Amino acid sequence: MEFAFDSTTQDLIERMNAFMDEVVYPAEPTAHEQIERNYREDRWEPPAIIEDLKAEAKRRGLWNFFLPGEKGAGLTNLQYAPLAEITGRSIQLAPPAVNCAAPDTGNMEVLHMFGTDEQKQQWLEPLLAGEIRSAFAMTEPDVASSDATNIETSIVRDGDEYVINGRKWWITGAMNPNCKVFIVMGKTDPTAERHRQQSMILVPRDTPGLEVVRGMHVLGFHDRDHGGHAELRFTDVRVPASNLIGGEGEGFAIAQARLGPGRIHHCMRSIGLAERAVEMMVKRASERVAFGKPISDQGVVRDWIAESRVKIEQLRLLTLKTAWLMDTVGNKGAHTEIQAIKIATPQTVEWILDKAIQVHGAGGLSQDFPLAEMFAGIRTLRFADGPDEVHKNSLARAEIRKQLAR
Repeated sequence: MEFAFDSTTQDLIERMNAFMDEVVYPAEPTAHEQIERNYREDRWEPPAIIEDLKAEAKRRGLWNFFLPGEKGAGLTNLQYAPLAEITGRSIQLAPPAVNCAAPDTGNMEVLHMFGTDEQKQQWLEPLLAGEIRSAFAMTEPDVASSDATNIETSIVRDGDEYVINGRKWWITGAMNPNCKVFIVMGKTDPTAERHRQQSMILVPRDTPGLEVVRGMHVLGFHDRDHGGHAELRFTDVRVPASNLIGGEGEGFAIAQARLGPGRIHHCMRSIGLAERAVEMMVKRASERVAFGKPISDQGVVRDWIAESRVKIEQLRLLTLKTAWLMDTVGNKGAHTEIQAIKIATPQTVEWILDKAIQVHGAGGLSQDFPLAEMFAGIRTLRFADGPDEVHKNSLARAEIRKQLAR
């Protein structure tokens, strides 16, 4: 059993850490000011400094790590894992800086795997170049979208076009004016077998009938660093039939192919965020004095720090194992582990952030530190790509089946 990364990964880790130290971390204060200004002016675009970071990342060859093959960096999931973790340390800036930010990563994977040559040329190429952003429109306000087969948005064939009607919400990145295309999931045949009713289709932002109704807040935060989350309305939206991704009835299967890598990417980044939170907790505890001694001398605080380290190491090992399985036996073979990390990571990192906030006192709840916003972001991951309860139910069902088969 080998716990070291290969030479290619080690080199990229060193280069990525240098990029963070020399470029990303120094940009954080400016980005924060730009986000605050956008908020005051009710603007939803990401901080402008990200474009400078993207240009520097490209120059350094730190780009599209997530995508295998010639279109991406050609890395395995196991090679990408520590790089994604590093980007999670500056969650607002680093992932988009190296063009590895959700939801674009998942959308690019969908187009890479299932798109036509025309679709790839029109949408995948500019996404890979970081010229545009995109969104994935699946979740709906009127149904329990934890069961994707509930989706009610209709996609009806009419000659050489499809007509789309329905409502979506919590569509990540949709408020960003540079979000130029939506991958929309809806039903093309409500009478088909349950998992063959859904299809996916590309809808350009400027298509008549597509309305961005409002931006959604996350525990009071506007989440503007990547373009926010939005409610959308589709009213007789017409797009060419050639915009369909794959074939009719393949939407559910495509969604599952998309969500597996997306889940592990979220977990990788979240580990980096947790590491940053522990660093902040230790620094704060060492600097603040209460009852005549540093807070770091308090037994309860030391317990939180120790528990945080144990929890991070556990998460990292499970995530790396999952990445290795995805590389060696495929996403289906790693299904149990993908569910396990999706259950464990948001809950565990949420616990670490809670303790970091507690060590910071009232400051931890304020805008003077990033912890409260980090907490809000991590809390959303207990819903994103499937809520905890769905993953637990599926994991338990598989475990019961496995044990009874012995």
